[in-house]
Amino acid sequence: MSDNRLDIVFTAPHPDDLEIGMGGTIAKMVKLGHRVGMIHMTNGEPTPRGNPETRMEEMHAAAKILGVQVVEMLGITNRELMDGPSARYKVATVLRKYRPKILVGMFGRTPGASPDHYQAQLITEASRFYSQLTKWNDRFDDTEPFRVDHLVYRPVRIAAEQHQFHSQFVIDITDTIDQKLEAIRCYQSQFDAERSKWLEHYVRSAAGAEGASTGVLFGETYALPRPLGVTDMVSLLGDWPIPPPFPPDNPPK
Repeated sequence: MSDNRLDIVFTAPHPDDLEIGMGGTIAKMVKLGHRVGMIHMTNGEPTPRGNPETRMEEMHAAAKILGVQVVEMLGITNRELMDGPSARYKVATVLRKYRPKILVGMFGRTPGASPDHYQAQLITEASRFYSQLTKWNDRFDDTEPFRVDHLVYRPVRIAAEQHQFHSQFVIDITDTIDQKLEAIRCYQSQFDAERSKWLEHYVRSAAGAEGASTGVLFGETYALPRPLGVTDMVSLLGDWPIPPPFPPDNPPK
């Protein structure tokens, strides 16, 4: 096995997308001992207050806070991000290079925000397939084919449509929510004091709602494009942490 192999790769179009959407889970996976990579498709520039050099510094600072082993920016042109062969080759090359078991990407159209978000979803889905193609190594920097076992979606809360997934689960990020917020604060070129205040409110509120659905303080919801296979239901379904409406030792009569 290659020394640079990762357990899980998270990918999104711009630096700050992963931190805002999945930062708690990224930090949690590192904390659990997994090898984690963050892949940003573009540098996110131009923006009103940013520049490529600042954005790269912020990207690396955020990755350091989250503790990941690998962070890369693929250099695809921001605002022109489109699903197509060139973008697929770039992301698939990363997958063939790091050979992760799990690939995580954003899911959902965001017509009130950047169209890059949805294009990144399509690129991620296609790249997972492209990474396993044989007799095409020249398109992937001469890396060898590799099949990623699992594709996982991070549904975007501001998506235009409501979706029904085959299965969903929530990662408990109660112990990494502060790391997530600290990583987001690295992007000072994107979020001044006023925007940062509202973004932090949004992040805490969303994580609180998603966590509460499974009985924890803060969570991040993920989805699969297939049913989740389970062998042991008892091990999967642990104690339910939300107290019942009456004391367990004094049930209603």
